[in-house]
Amino acid sequence: MKNKVIYISGGCKSGKSRFALQLTREYEKKVFIATAEAMDREMRERIRQHQEERGPGFLTIEEPLEVGRTLFELFPGTEVVIIDCLTVWVANLMHYRLTDREECIQLQDLLQALESPPCDIVLVSNELGMGLVPREVHARRYRDIMGQVNQQVASLSHETYFVVSGIPMRLK
Repeated sequence: MKNKVIYISGGCKSGKSRFALQLTREYEKKVFIATAEAMDREMRERIRQHQEERGPGFLTIEEPLEVGRTLFELFPGTEVVIIDCLTVWVANLMHYRLTDREECIQLQDLLQALESPPCDIVLVSNELGMGLVPREVHARRYRDIMGQVNQQVASLSHETYFVVSGIPMRLK
């Protein structure tokens, strides 16, 4: 299948990103869309570790908000893109109050790109709704929006995986 969408979900530190890298190791022209912003020391360290883990084989694009638009603007010949991760991306959208609108244009752009992918796309996201119900209203809202985004992305994917303790399980 040409230009497939692969969705990878699981818990924090479950091995999702490592699995995404494994899926893309045979490609030559690879892009990594990093959604995290280095706002504090701990996040800078996480970003450094991710950069080290993926190595020099990727062109990295740091894009905390306009992920869908970035997919439309990829360099010709790009074979695969990893988007890591949707969980941080949605938190960014909420931080900048872009999810407060009736329709989140950034989400619509991403979904449109997934309907007609310009190359193979691997999306990484956390599964948040399997634990305690958060006490705080903003945390519950984030969990709910994230669950909706994950469902929409998974429905558009050609392959879907859930990673537990470093072991990927194919769901679709």
